[in-house]
Amino acid sequence: MSNLLREVCRRPLGIASLVTLVALYLGALLAGFIAVRPVNQQDLEHTYHPPTRITWHDGGLAVQVYRVVDRSGPAYEPVPGEYRRLHLFAPGFDYKLLGLLPLQRHLLQPADTDTVFYPLGSDSTGRCVFSRLVYGSRVSLTIGLIGITITMALGLLVGGLSGYFGGKIDFFAMRGVEFLMAVPSLYLLLALRSVLAPRFSSDQMFIVIVIILSLIGWAGAARVLRGMSLSIRRTQFVLAAECMGQGPLGILRLHILPNLASYLLVAATLSIPGYILGEAALSFLGLGIAEPASSWGLMLSQAQNIKIFMLNFWWLLTPGLAIFVTVIAFNLLGDVLRDVVDPRMKTQ
Repeated sequence: MSNLLREVCRRPLGIASLVTLVALYLGALLAGFIAVRPVNQQDLEHTYHPPTRITWHDGGLAVQVYRVVDRSGPAYEPVPGEYRRLHLFAPGFDYKLLGLLPLQRHLLQPADTDTVFYPLGSDSTGRCVFSRLVYGSRVSLTIGLIGITITMALGLLVGGLSGYFGGKIDFFAMRGVEFLMAVPSLYLLLALRSVLAPRFSSDQMFIVIVIILSLIGWAGAARVLRGMSLSIRRTQFVLAAECMGQGPLGILRLHILPNLASYLLVAATLSIPGYILGEAALSFLGLGIAEPASSWGLMLSQAQNIKIFMLNFWWLLTPGLAIFVTVIAFNLLGDVLRDVVDPRMKTQ
């Protein structure tokens, strides 16, 4: 693993994508520390507030003060010469670091608690877009990791066993896989979500979305892994292990699985964006994560208002940029891993 990481870091695209993903996941892990306001705190006096400008003033960080020009818009303008001091690691609202340790310190907080501070503006109810973006990353980024873990585990179990044993096990397993692959994934996704939705609360919907996406995605992985394990099954070292009396579980664990590891790593990295986009699509259609939780797809669904485009409230579309950056980073990392693991598949 250390050699693989070293090879990835030797490539500019590899280190760029790796640094981007590490920064994103650190932000999700430390969401409470980075956020400037509670995720669902509303301020109806400052709806659609533009991003507040952070500047250097009187020897320290400060935030520009804005005033309302037109509440019907609404429209704001900066007050010339009016700034409020910002402090690093200052006390603020209560949160739990890593979900365990109660803390009040935050990366950036205004010295005056009444100061309006929206690094990425506010939404239609005056909630901080930046704070919701950071907290929403927990759902949007974690759903890919958990989903691909379940998918690859099911794919390896079904595909690996059917490829190794063959016969009736292979026949029935592959017919089930083909049936799942024949069903249009979008309609299956919507049908499962509609059936399961009334039985779960908004807090439990995260697990439901993970399970739905995993149930849809494992069939393709199982089919590929079945072909690879079938090929490895006929190699000389596997036949020699059988002649020496090694059991099926030992052969699968010691011989077949290590030879599938490189494919699993690359396939998992390239498949994670699909889960992120799947959650975003469900939430955008109103079938995914629901209030009061936050995710990037849910934030985008709340931005589909003609008023946002007519009045240029561009900051409400930043979740789309976050999804774009994350998907590109995972795809680039997957391409680099593929080049490292199998030079014959090297991209130009």
